[in-house]
Amino acid sequence: MQAEASTFDLEYKVGANPAASGFFILRRGENALVASDESQFLYLFEKDMTIELEKRRQDLYFIHGAALVSHDRAFLLVGPSGHGKSTLAWALSHSGFEYLSDELAPIDVSTLSVWPYPHAVCLKESPAVPYELPAETLHTERTLHVPVHLLQGDVRAERTRLSAIFFVTYSPTAREPVTSEISAAEATARLYANALNQLAHARDGLDAAAQISSAVSCVKLVSADAASTCVLVKSIFEGILKRQSGDRPA
Repeated sequence: MQAEASTFDLEYKVGANPAASGFFILRRGENALVASDESQFLYLFEKDMTIELEKRRQDLYFIHGAALVSHDRAFLLVGPSGHGKSTLAWALSHSGFEYLSDELAPIDVSTLSVWPYPHAVCLKESPAVPYELPAETLHTERTLHVPVHLLQGDVRAERTRLSAIFFVTYSPTAREPVTSEISAAEATARLYANALNQLAHARDGLDAAAQISSAVSCVKLVSADAASTCVLVKSIFEGILKRQSGDRPA
């Protein structure tokens, strides 16, 4: 993560576990968490921070997904773990898209804007050419982490209006990526299933999911190789922005 702040709400002490192998994570006022290796350490650390962030910002609707920006409008990549959201976000950063977040997309429902969450891009395997990872990538036993300052594109530091959601499914047998627009009802169900703090919102977060899905374009994306998928996402998103611009009054 990357940020500049003079004050902070969470204070951690972390390090090698003095009593055994592995690491410890100690948040002020709480019992220590113990991790056996680097991968578990990062998982536990990020999980604890995410939960505490959700407690402190209950006004935001947190989605498990990546967020990118083009032409001052944001879109989300949403879907289950292991379907290539982070890999696609990494590839899109090579294609002129600004980076808002990976893993976590905080949405202000009242303004339909996505907050930046400059989290290192977390991959499960190394991408194919031409999206090789930099030498400084952090390798753990199970994950690969690309720090924000190593991203190929710009990093967006401002809240950005949300215009579209791509619900991503990866198909290893797909010869080319395919997209199809989906109804607000289907998008609501998919978005709700990938929300992280539904219970913090009215009607257990269902209204918020419906409000977001009804206000933006929602697309189902079956991705293929990263290069062709990036081209398709760029084309579809530019079409969405053009259509939305035509819908806005002069």
